Amino acid sequence: MSLFDKTFSKETKADLDKGLEKTNQSIFEKFSKAVMGKAMVSDELLDEIEEILISSDVSLDTTVKIIKRLENRVKEDKYLNVSELYQLVKEETIALLTENNTPDYYDLPLPYTGELPYVMLVVGVNGVGKTTTIGKLAAQYHKRGNRVLLGAADTFRAAAVDQLQIWCERAGVDIVNKGMNVDPASVSFETVEKAIRDKYHVVLVDTAGRLHNKVNLMTELGKIKRVMQKANPAIPQDVMLVVDGSTGQNALEQAKQFSEVTEITCLAVTKLDGTAKGGVVIAIADQLKVPIKFIGVGEKIDQLQIFNKKEFVDSLFKKN
Repeated sequence: MSLFDKTFSKETKADLDKGLEKTNQSIFEKFSKAVMGKAMVSDELLDEIEEILISSDVSLDTTVKIIKRLENRVKEDKYLNVSELYQLVKEETIALLTENNTPDYYDLPLPYTGELPYVMLVVGVNGVGKTTTIGKLAAQYHKRGNRVLLGAADTFRAAAVDQLQIWCERAGVDIVNKGMNVDPASVSFETVEKAIRDKYHVVLVDTAGRLHNKVNLMTELGKIKRVMQKANPAIPQDVMLVVDGSTGQNALEQAKQFSEVTEITCLAVTKLDGTAKGGVVIAIADQLKVPIKFIGVGEKIDQLQIFNKKEFVDSLFKKN
């Protein structure tokens, strides 16, 4: 049996379309106005499309790449009208993101069968939805037959431990919770030690993600990883950064800053359902050579989705 299903379900695709609705409507409406009354693809029209993508937080650098590809495509294929231009934008955006060679996922893995549990450290600044993302992810892993253990290692942020405890109970999973103001590394070690001893499949550790002092952040995460590796050098398998998609370019900048100070192996982009700035996901996927694993497209537990480049761009540029 394959680790991943190869198609999105209708329900998952519908949630993705709904979650990206604000961004999609903004892009489609602006695009429709830009091409209205025009019969040919001109430099002026490409300039307008560039402005549309930038205003949707695709970012200048990524937009320039897309426009360059459009120019080449129009020239090579000799398009003389705008009727297929919207589809062309979609195709070239997918092609651009495909070139970074990060994998496309379709579903979470089925129960893990390896000797070691899969361990993920999760970081992110306050307010991005880090703890909620962990809770939703725990619920989905549990639903797929995994034994899941959470580690409450964000011990210095008010209410973080209590919030994770609530999600633990809601998701029906277990937790290592030592309360507030204890050493995050010791909580992380105890979590991993318990997971190995009691044969858990998946371990999600909630850690601090403060950016106000990069040295302290790097030192803290480095200590957590070193202490966990006393249990086994192969752990953790992933360090995931959570960013808030509704902040647009700020999310991209956060991702860049975190990547500079610690080894991030994957990302989750949350709160895309409440914003017209969903284009930032394209910018992040293009500019960071770190794969986006999850996107948040709604408040329900199952609306934290696997990120699939093709499906995402298809929904982003869906014709209304």
